[in-house]
Amino acid sequence: MRPVVSWMTKSDDAILELLDECGIAIPPRAIAFNIENVSRPTIDRRLPKLEAADLVERYDDPQGYTRITDRGHAYLAGELDGTELE
Repeated sequence: MRPVVSWMTKSDDAILELLDECGIAIPPRAIAFNIENVSRPTIDRRLPKLEAADLVERYDDPQGYTRITDRGHAYLAGELDGTELE
């Protein structure tokens, strides 16, 4: 079971799940396109927070491409304690 983390939203889980499923780095536009009911502005707001928690890695070149990290995989698998993400 995934930990409950106060700052995280349902959109964060959806973003991480998509990145986990696709297995490659993709741009924010593609993330928004592939997640129902999550807008591009929401993606743009949430990615920096996920990056700060080391759940995703964002690339400068090509700009904005994002991939899930090992820590992100561990979160999805329920292998992280919620206090590690607070």
